[in-house]
Amino acid sequence: MDVAILTVGDEILAGDTTNTNASWLAEEISGRGSRVRRILTVPDDRALIATYVADWRSAFDAVLVTGGLGDTPDDVTMEAVADAVGREMVVYGNERERLVEQARRFREANPEMTEEYDLDLDVDAAASLPVDARPLSTDVGWAPGCVVENVYVFPGFPDEMQAMFGLVAEEFVGDAVSEVVWTPTPEGALGDVIDGIDERFDVAVGSYPDKGETPGRLKVSGTDPEEVDDAVAWIRDNLDVVDDPDTVPNGGE
Repeated sequence: MDVAILTVGDEILAGDTTNTNASWLAEEISGRGSRVRRILTVPDDRALIATYVADWRSAFDAVLVTGGLGDTPDDVTMEAVADAVGREMVVYGNERERLVEQARRFREANPEMTEEYDLDLDVDAAASLPVDARPLSTDVGWAPGCVVENVYVFPGFPDEMQAMFGLVAEEFVGDAVSEVVWTPTPEGALGDVIDGIDERFDVAVGSYPDKGETPGRLKVSGTDPEEVDDAVAWIRDNLDVVDDPDTVPNGGE
């Protein structure tokens, strides 16, 4: 499965918020054997979000969108996704009931806060999703996400996003496999080895340079486990390699 990740938020582009969602999702998806082919951050711009979702939903097996859910004026992601798939927005009754009950429990648990602040919760806006979408909701967050066609919409708060992704994680199981080879060889001297892999094997290889005393690594990925194993064996025959530093007791001493 080829996947694209679109993160939404002016605060990310301004540097006020670190985009941990994209890296977390990429690791989760790759770990399940699917491949992340695009990662992009865009502002809270309904037309721009819709453009990318519309383009990517036909180019990739799945599009994951995070951020911009809720009932405030800058929460435009769900409307943008509806635009991209050509569907109207409707209030989902079950989600509305859940939000009303959640708001009631919050007010009961936080009487001082509700007296001090005027909590204007627009449950209709928060419970609105594209027609015939599959709602996604957890006890961790407020506004629901959804799945509509091959587009998955998650909230931007990392804990909420991670809990919601857990509801659909098994849908991203793919056939990609990968192995890592560690090497003290500088990245600038790996060109011949990488070219040799490209010429001999149907795999992708990524080079990740060392940091401090940690050796660099080559990550070999493909859809044929035997092909990946053969490529790794060829690397070991043609390159100075070392053990995974995480498996060497006391740093190898």
